[in-house]
Amino acid sequence: MTGTLFTLTFAVAAPFWALMILLPHWSGTARIISSPLIVLPVLVIYAVLVLPAIADVLPAVASPSLGGIRDLLGTADGAAAAWAHMIAFDLFVGRWAWLDSRDRGVPALVMAPVLVLTILLGPLGLAGYLAVRTGWPGSAAAAGPEPQRLG
Repeated sequence: MTGTLFTLTFAVAAPFWALMILLPHWSGTARIISSPLIVLPVLVIYAVLVLPAIADVLPAVASPSLGGIRDLLGTADGAAAAWAHMIAFDLFVGRWAWLDSRDRGVPALVMAPVLVLTILLGPLGLAGYLAVRTGWPGSAAAAGPEPQRLG
């Protein structure tokens, strides 16, 4: 069952990535991606993998050590759970970047490689988008008015 859940994790997330990368201008993409619930299928898989092992997982994450995390992830169940964890967060970050880029007017051709990087190496994709977001000409306008200072 673990192998099936591992495979299913990316399979349920892939259509959302495909919409953001391949069909960014389709109205259905915006409607679908606007919901944070797109990560729900992956979260369910994560829960199915983690909850039965919660007695082993909680001590490892509550007081993490390199050896404890290595032992936890060194099993098929641990690796599959970690994969679901990564896919869920990568998808959530990709969704945020895609939505934010639309608000800022970042072209889909700029976002496509950023989203691919987010799929493959999540934190580097996030860093890439933060760099694009910071340097994009529309960024100041999309950010809204400067906050008022108190006092």
